[in-house]
Amino acid sequence: MQNAPQVLRVLARSGMVRPIGPLAAVKSLKTVLDFGIGPAGGFTALALRAPRKIGLIDELGELTFQQLDQRSNALAHALAELGVGAGDGVAIMCRNHRGFVDASLAAAKVGADMLYLNTAFAGPQLVEVVEREKPTVVIYDQEFTQLLSALGDVKRIVAWKDSDTEGIPDIESLIASGSTKPVKAPAKMGRIIILTSGTTGTPKGAPRSEAGIDAAAALLSRIPMKRGQRIHVAAPLFHTWGLAHWLLGMLLETTIVVTRRFEPEEFLRIIDEQRCEGAVVIPVFLQRVLQLPVEIRAKYDVSGLKVVASSGSALPGDLAQQWMDAFGENLYNVYGSTEVAYASIATPDDMRSAPGTAGKPPLGAVVRLYDADDKLVGPLDSGRIFVGNSILFEGYTGGGGKAVIDGLMSSGDVGRFDSEGRLFVEGRDDDMIVSGGENLFPQEVEDCLVRHEAVVEAACVGVEDADFGKRLRGFVVVSTEITEDELKDWVKANLARFKVPREIIFVPELPRNATGKILKRELVTWTVE
Repeated sequence: MQNAPQVLRVLARSGMVRPIGPLAAVKSLKTVLDFGIGPAGGFTALALRAPRKIGLIDELGELTFQQLDQRSNALAHALAELGVGAGDGVAIMCRNHRGFVDASLAAAKVGADMLYLNTAFAGPQLVEVVEREKPTVVIYDQEFTQLLSALGDVKRIVAWKDSDTEGIPDIESLIASGSTKPVKAPAKMGRIIILTSGTTGTPKGAPRSEAGIDAAAALLSRIPMKRGQRIHVAAPLFHTWGLAHWLLGMLLETTIVVTRRFEPEEFLRIIDEQRCEGAVVIPVFLQRVLQLPVEIRAKYDVSGLKVVASSGSALPGDLAQQWMDAFGENLYNVYGSTEVAYASIATPDDMRSAPGTAGKPPLGAVVRLYDADDKLVGPLDSGRIFVGNSILFEGYTGGGGKAVIDGLMSSGDVGRFDSEGRLFVEGRDDDMIVSGGENLFPQEVEDCLVRHEAVVEAACVGVEDADFGKRLRGFVVVSTEITEDELKDWVKANLARFKVPREIIFVPELPRNATGKILKRELVTWTVE
């Protein structure tokens, strides 16, 4: 364990380090020795330590940690009967509900790899990913039946059903008819495989082994979550960010509250009614809550929120300040990627003092900036962001990986540090546009546009230009009437002239994936009418 004294202090402060009875300690230790510290061992040990504590609340009700353990045992036995064992793959395409947890724990207990499929995938993406990864079983919500119809001969289980499943077994039936006796530990534990966002092409599989205590300590060193809190995980569980908080909850004995779909008013209602002290979100969720009329927001008491943890994409414009002005100093933003997990964390103080910052590296993480020749850049200079921590991914399942320098892995972004050691992310290193000999990153222009009171959302892309090589094209969603020239004048008044988009297109909404990232590959094909 790196930085052991600091790690122990962080864990003690969060309540994770605490005395437990000798019998529970012995049983928990044996479980972890058998199943490891991943979901199989961690949640089984938790069921021994706190069997009657509520572990999950979804639209169907409450489940204790003991019930979650027993349900996953029954499903694990059913998976074994279907021929799933150590080293096989279980693809999971579920929204946020108990079926996701059942499927994940059951797969982990039989030693299978857990392959998480994005619920916003199109049919061709699904087919390509499943054919590449070759899972033995696909566990999915019934609403995705048509999308999965093009798959070949793969075994199927329905996780959430809305009607008759036409002969396909469903999780609840398998659990009801199965044995809840403990599962024998597999010879080898499986991996967690998160898929990249697919915003620039076919999603890639990014596998990880067990995260370990270091990763939990890193997050907790800058996000003040505590043992036993009730947390609303609104971010998709199949995504790195939502999944990380489900697994962190395993260590903190957290009660996780989930719903299958995000609705802004429902988000506030859940926090109020369930007395949630924390929420896990993606930035677009914050935007949608702030767009609610003030009188709607005032109906709900969310004053108990101590932590709103955001990640998944950049916070556009002044979103952080707007959120904190409305809901208090509770926002924490994590910067990272599917491949590197976490790189830096911005606290409320960071975002008040230096708007737009991605914060500072947490405990145990290292962030360095390199130029095009793989040399460290000077203080305050921009460079390619490289990250070191305890859970860097292991290389894509289809082969290949990210660039590595001095043991640090590329996040794929360009950024700079300020004089206080705070990181600023300037954009994707492959998003840089060279227009008329000038280098520019779309994110800076997007943030400028969003700061205009009429603009709700903005995105910019580079398109081919016969005279300049590339030119910048902007897309905006607006709340009030405004002209293209007025927005161009706004950018011109705040940024260099070469950063003004050659055209700005007004659209009703921007294309996004399920984690809120804007699909710029689609925007490039949109034309000016």
